[in-house]
Amino acid sequence: MPNPVYGMRQIRREYGDRLVTMLAALLALYMFVLAPLHSSGLFAFHGLTIVALFGIVAGMVVISDHPAALGFMLLGVIANAAVILLRLLYPPSPYNIIILATGWLAIALTLGAVIAHAVFRRGRVTYHRIVGAILLYLLIGLGFGTLFVFLGLWLPDAFKGMNFEDDSALASSVYYLSFVTLTSTGYGDIIPVHPMARSLCNVESVIGQLYPATLLARLVTLELRDQGS
Repeated sequence: MPNPVYGMRQIRREYGDRLVTMLAALLALYMFVLAPLHSSGLFAFHGLTIVALFGIVAGMVVISDHPAALGFMLLGVIANAAVILLRLLYPPSPYNIIILATGWLAIALTLGAVIAHAVFRRGRVTYHRIVGAILLYLLIGLGFGTLFVFLGLWLPDAFKGMNFEDDSALASSVYYLSFVTLTSTGYGDIIPVHPMARSLCNVESVIGQLYPATLLARLVTLELRDQGS
């Protein structure tokens, strides 16, 4: 009788790196395609988000068998599904934003830890591991986006040009602000005005500058170590 644990390990060894690329594609699809389309308010795009999330969870289960990681990822999926249902049954509420932000923060932290282990472990540096490093960069932007939401709810005037209301367009605006900050592109229509908001943006900007240099140094070290072994 086949051993399911052994079978999962075999799949992890053979397809683990490719699944990292798949996860990067799914997250990019959500952040840069589905989230902006949420602004239209069409229910179908909310459903596609849940499908993408289940795909991310399935891929992460193969990459990592840690039960805590699976639990936190499922928390994120449940949070998204719950908010979709609440928005259909009840009027908009700030609690919906809190639930969503909590769910996505859990996804960003959990998936970030799993992908960081997969990318920076010892071994040959492959194309898929480089894509995984890009996925980590996206997760940094996602994580800070959720922190901006919490800060905006706590301090309503923290950001100029964005209202933190239970609106389908909020996610797109938050991700826009986060990646403008992370890439140091510069501010235009959305600006941090409160000292706490500026401080959080400063932290993200510093990480955005240091990450590529740190990543390059680590990948070069791994490649040289693999060639020397």
